[in-house]
Amino acid sequence: MATQLGEAKSSTELIISWEALPADFQLEDEPVENTGQPLLAGALRESLEISGFIQPQMLIASNFGLCATINDQFVAKAPDWVYVPAVNEVLAERKSYTPNLEGEIPAVVMEFLSDTDGTEYSFKRIYPPGKWFFYEQILQVPIYVIFDPNGGLLEYYQLENRRYELQQPDENGRHWIDSMGLFLGTWQGTKESRTGYWLRWWDEAGNLLPWAVEQIAQERQRAEQERQRAEQERQQKERLIAYLQSQGIDPNNLPGS
Repeated sequence: MATQLGEAKSSTELIISWEALPADFQLEDEPVENTGQPLLAGALRESLEISGFIQPQMLIASNFGLCATINDQFVAKAPDWVYVPAVNEVLAERKSYTPNLEGEIPAVVMEFLSDTDGTEYSFKRIYPPGKWFFYEQILQVPIYVIFDPNGGLLEYYQLENRRYELQQPDENGRHWIDSMGLFLGTWQGTKESRTGYWLRWWDEAGNLLPWAVEQIAQERQRAEQERQRAEQERQQKERLIAYLQSQGIDPNNLPGS
Protein backbone atom coordinates (compact mmCIF):
# COMPACT_ATOMS: atom_id res chain seq x y z
CA MET A 1 0.00 0.00 0.00
CA ALA A 2 1.65 3.21 -1.16
CA THR A 3 0.71 6.87 -1.15
CA GLN A 4 2.29 10.06 -2.45
CA LEU A 5 2.83 13.08 -0.24
CA GLY A 6 1.39 15.98 -2.19
CA GLU A 7 2.34 18.89 0.08
CA ALA A 8 5.81 18.93 1.58
CA LYS A 9 8.57 21.38 2.33
CA SER A 10 10.73 20.02 -0.44
CA SER A 11 10.19 19.45 -4.14
CA THR A 12 11.41 15.87 -3.77
CA GLU A 13 8.54 13.42 -4.09
CA LEU A 14 8.03 11.04 -1.19
CA ILE A 15 6.61 7.60 -1.83
CA ILE A 16 5.13 6.18 1.37
CA SER A 17 4.20 2.55 1.86
CA TRP A 18 3.01 0.67 4.91
CA GLU A 19 4.97 -2.43 5.81
CA ALA A 20 5.41 -4.43 9.00
CA LEU A 21 8.47 -4.01 11.19
CA PRO A 22 11.35 -6.22 9.97
CA ALA A 23 12.44 -8.79 12.53
CA ASP A 24 16.00 -7.41 12.68
CA PHE A 25 15.11 -3.69 12.75
CA GLN A 26 16.50 -1.66 15.66
CA LEU A 27 14.56 1.39 16.82
CA GLU A 28 16.45 4.65 16.39
CA ASP A 29 15.26 6.11 19.69
CA GLU A 30 16.71 5.15 23.05
CA PRO A 31 14.27 2.96 25.02
CA VAL A 32 13.88 5.34 28.00
CA GLU A 33 15.67 8.66 28.50
CA ASN A 34 14.83 9.09 32.19
CA THR A 35 12.88 7.37 34.93
CA GLY A 36 10.09 9.96 34.87
CA GLN A 37 8.91 9.16 31.36
CA PRO A 38 7.45 5.70 32.13
CA LEU A 39 5.65 7.18 35.16
CA LEU A 40 4.09 9.92 33.04
CA ALA A 41 2.98 7.48 30.35
CA GLY A 42 1.71 4.94 32.85
CA ALA A 43 -0.32 7.56 34.71
CA LEU A 44 -2.06 8.58 31.49
CA ARG A 45 -3.10 4.99 30.81
CA GLU A 46 -4.03 4.19 34.41
CA SER A 47 -6.80 6.76 34.70
CA LEU A 48 -8.21 5.76 31.31
CA GLU A 49 -8.29 2.13 32.41
CA ILE A 50 -9.97 2.87 35.73
CA SER A 51 -12.63 5.02 34.06
CA GLY A 52 -13.55 2.22 31.63
CA PHE A 53 -12.42 4.20 28.60
CA ILE A 54 -10.11 1.58 27.12
CA GLN A 55 -11.71 -0.90 24.73
CA PRO A 56 -10.12 -4.07 23.25
CA GLN A 57 -9.86 -2.60 19.75
CA MET A 58 -7.83 0.37 20.98
CA LEU A 59 -4.06 0.58 21.05
CA ILE A 60 -2.52 2.66 23.83
CA ALA A 61 1.21 2.30 24.28
CA SER A 62 4.41 4.08 25.25
CA ASN A 63 7.88 3.95 23.69
CA PHE A 64 6.34 1.86 20.94
CA GLY A 65 7.44 1.72 17.30
CA LEU A 66 5.23 3.43 14.70
CA CYS A 67 6.29 2.29 11.24
CA ALA A 68 6.31 3.54 7.65
CA THR A 69 8.44 3.03 4.58
CA ILE A 70 9.58 6.21 2.82
CA ASN A 71 11.15 5.90 -0.62
CA ASP A 72 11.91 2.22 0.11
CA GLN A 73 13.62 3.05 3.41
CA PHE A 74 12.00 1.69 6.54
CA VAL A 75 11.40 4.18 9.37
CA ALA A 76 10.14 3.62 12.91
CA LYS A 77 9.64 6.20 15.63
CA ALA A 78 8.86 5.39 19.24
CA PRO A 79 6.74 8.17 20.78
CA ASP A 80 6.48 8.45 24.54
CA TRP A 81 2.70 7.86 24.34
CA VAL A 82 0.34 6.99 21.50
CA TYR A 83 -3.40 6.38 21.14
CA VAL A 84 -4.91 4.48 18.20
CA PRO A 85 -8.74 4.31 18.22
CA ALA A 86 -9.03 0.99 16.38
CA VAL A 87 -6.77 -1.78 15.11
CA ASN A 88 -7.70 -4.52 12.66
CA GLU A 89 -6.62 -7.34 14.94
CA VAL A 90 -6.50 -7.42 18.72
CA LEU A 91 -3.18 -8.96 19.82
CA ALA A 92 -1.97 -9.77 23.31
CA GLU A 93 1.48 -8.41 22.50
CA ARG A 94 2.81 -6.05 19.84
CA LYS A 95 6.35 -4.95 19.09
CA SER A 96 5.29 -2.27 16.62
CA TYR A 97 2.37 -0.83 14.70
CA THR A 98 2.07 0.10 11.03
CA PRO A 99 -0.86 2.47 10.36
CA ASN A 100 -3.15 1.65 7.42
CA LEU A 101 -1.70 -1.86 7.26
CA GLU A 102 -2.78 -2.84 10.78
CA GLY A 103 -5.54 -0.33 11.48
CA GLU A 104 -6.27 3.36 11.84
CA ILE A 105 -3.61 6.04 12.05
CA PRO A 106 -2.87 7.23 15.61
CA ALA A 107 -5.24 9.93 16.81
CA VAL A 108 -2.82 11.31 19.42
CA VAL A 109 0.95 11.15 19.75
CA MET A 110 2.83 12.60 22.72
CA GLU A 111 6.47 13.35 23.36
CA PHE A 112 7.89 14.34 26.74
CA LEU A 113 10.74 16.82 26.46
CA SER A 114 14.08 15.30 27.29
CA ASP A 115 17.68 16.39 27.62
CA THR A 116 18.14 15.87 23.88
CA ASP A 117 17.23 19.35 22.73
CA GLY A 118 15.06 19.78 19.69
CA THR A 119 14.38 16.19 18.67
CA GLU A 120 10.65 16.60 19.34
CA TYR A 121 10.56 19.56 16.94
CA SER A 122 12.77 18.09 14.21
CA PHE A 123 11.47 18.58 10.67
CA LYS A 124 14.44 16.74 9.23
CA ARG A 125 13.23 15.31 5.93
CA ILE A 126 16.13 13.10 4.83
CA TYR A 127 16.59 9.62 6.23
CA PRO A 128 16.02 9.12 9.08
CA PRO A 129 13.36 11.85 9.25
CA GLY A 130 12.73 13.94 12.35
CA LYS A 131 9.88 13.26 14.74
CA TRP A 132 7.83 16.34 13.83
CA PHE A 133 8.16 15.61 10.10
CA PHE A 134 7.29 11.94 10.60
CA TYR A 135 4.15 12.60 12.65
CA GLU A 136 2.97 15.57 10.59
CA GLN A 137 3.88 14.72 7.01
CA ILE A 138 4.18 10.92 6.94
CA LEU A 139 1.67 9.56 9.45
CA GLN A 140 -0.42 12.75 9.53
CA VAL A 141 -1.40 12.25 13.17
CA PRO A 142 -4.24 14.70 13.96
CA ILE A 143 -2.92 15.72 17.40
CA TYR A 144 0.70 16.07 18.51
CA VAL A 145 1.40 16.91 22.15
CA ILE A 146 4.80 18.03 23.45
CA PHE A 147 5.03 18.19 27.23
CA ASP A 148 7.78 19.55 29.46
CA PRO A 149 7.57 17.61 32.75
CA ASN A 150 9.99 19.98 34.47
CA GLY A 151 8.35 23.30 33.64
CA GLY A 152 4.80 22.00 33.08
CA LEU A 153 4.49 23.54 29.60
CA LEU A 154 1.95 21.71 27.44
CA GLU A 155 2.14 22.36 23.69
CA TYR A 156 -0.91 21.06 21.86
CA TYR A 157 -0.69 20.95 18.05
CA GLN A 158 -3.55 20.10 15.73
CA LEU A 159 -3.17 19.11 12.08
CA GLU A 160 -4.72 21.79 9.84
CA ASN A 161 -4.14 21.72 6.10
CA ARG A 162 -1.34 19.19 6.64
CA ARG A 163 0.49 21.47 9.05
CA TYR A 164 0.59 21.41 12.84
CA GLU A 165 -0.90 24.55 14.34
CA LEU A 166 -0.44 25.42 18.01
CA GLN A 167 -3.79 25.50 19.83
CA GLN A 168 -4.67 27.62 22.85
CA PRO A 169 -6.24 25.95 25.90
CA ASP A 170 -9.68 26.77 27.25
CA GLU A 171 -10.33 28.91 30.32
CA ASN A 172 -9.37 25.96 32.54
CA GLY A 173 -6.06 25.45 30.77
CA ARG A 174 -7.24 22.26 29.06
CA HIS A 175 -7.62 20.97 25.51
CA TRP A 176 -10.66 19.05 24.26
CA ILE A 177 -9.79 15.92 22.27
CA ASP A 178 -12.88 15.15 20.26
CA SER A 179 -11.74 11.69 19.16
CA MET A 180 -11.46 10.66 22.82
CA GLY A 181 -14.29 12.69 24.30
CA LEU A 182 -11.91 13.94 26.99
CA PHE A 183 -10.00 17.02 28.05
CA LEU A 184 -6.22 16.92 28.42
CA GLY A 185 -4.42 19.28 30.78
CA THR A 186 -1.68 19.59 33.36
CA TRP A 187 -1.81 18.85 37.06
CA GLN A 188 0.75 19.41 39.79
CA GLY A 189 1.26 16.98 42.64
CA THR A 190 2.81 13.72 43.79
CA LYS A 191 2.44 10.18 42.52
CA GLU A 192 4.80 7.21 42.99
CA SER A 193 7.42 9.35 44.75
CA ARG A 194 7.51 11.81 41.86
CA THR A 195 6.46 15.37 42.68
CA GLY A 196 5.93 17.76 39.80
CA TYR A 197 3.80 18.28 36.72
CA TRP A 198 1.67 15.54 35.18
CA LEU A 199 -0.65 15.20 32.22
CA ARG A 200 -4.21 14.37 33.32
CA TRP A 201 -7.60 13.62 31.76
CA TRP A 202 -10.95 15.28 32.54
CA ASP A 203 -14.35 14.15 31.27
CA GLU A 204 -16.81 16.36 29.41
CA ALA A 205 -18.35 17.55 32.68
CA GLY A 206 -14.95 18.63 33.97
CA ASN A 207 -14.45 15.75 36.39
CA LEU A 208 -10.85 14.61 36.85
CA LEU A 209 -10.30 10.97 35.93
CA PRO A 210 -8.71 9.51 39.07
CA TRP A 211 -5.67 7.35 39.54
CA ALA A 212 -6.03 4.15 41.59
CA VAL A 213 -4.73 5.75 44.78
CA GLU A 214 -7.18 8.64 44.35
CA GLN A 215 -10.07 6.28 43.68
CA ILE A 216 -9.28 4.36 46.87
CA ALA A 217 -9.17 7.62 48.82
CA GLN A 218 -12.54 8.66 47.33
CA GLU A 219 -14.09 5.32 48.27
CA ARG A 220 -12.76 5.63 51.81
CA GLN A 221 -14.15 9.17 52.02
CA ARG A 222 -17.57 7.99 50.84
CA ALA A 223 -17.49 5.14 53.36
CA GLU A 224 -16.61 7.57 56.15
CA GLN A 225 -19.39 9.93 55.09
CA GLU A 226 -21.86 7.02 55.14
CA ARG A 227 -20.62 5.99 58.59
CA GLN A 228 -21.09 9.54 59.88
CA ARG A 229 -24.58 9.72 58.37
CA ALA A 230 -25.58 6.43 60.03
CA GLU A 231 -24.15 7.65 63.36
CA GLN A 232 -26.14 10.89 63.12
CA GLU A 233 -29.33 8.91 62.44
CA ARG A 234 -28.60 6.66 65.44
CA GLN A 235 -28.05 9.63 67.73
CA GLN A 236 -31.24 11.34 66.51
CA LYS A 237 -33.19 8.15 67.17
CA GLU A 238 -31.74 7.87 70.68
CA ARG A 239 -32.63 11.49 71.42
CA LEU A 240 -36.20 10.93 70.19
CA ILE A 241 -36.57 7.82 72.33
CA ALA A 242 -35.25 9.67 75.38
CA TYR A 243 -37.69 12.54 74.79
CA LEU A 244 -40.69 10.22 74.44
CA GLN A 245 -39.73 8.39 77.63
CA SER A 246 -39.41 11.73 79.46
CA GLN A 247 -43.00 12.43 78.44
CA GLY A 248 -44.18 9.09 79.79
CA ILE A 249 -44.60 7.60 76.31
CA ASP A 250 -43.48 4.09 75.52
CA PRO A 251 -41.52 4.33 72.23
CA ASN A 252 -42.33 0.69 71.51
CA ASN A 253 -46.10 1.20 71.87
CA LEU A 254 -46.84 4.24 69.79
CA PRO A 255 -50.26 4.61 68.11
CA GLY A 256 -50.23 3.20 64.61
CA SER A 257 -46.92 1.40 65.12
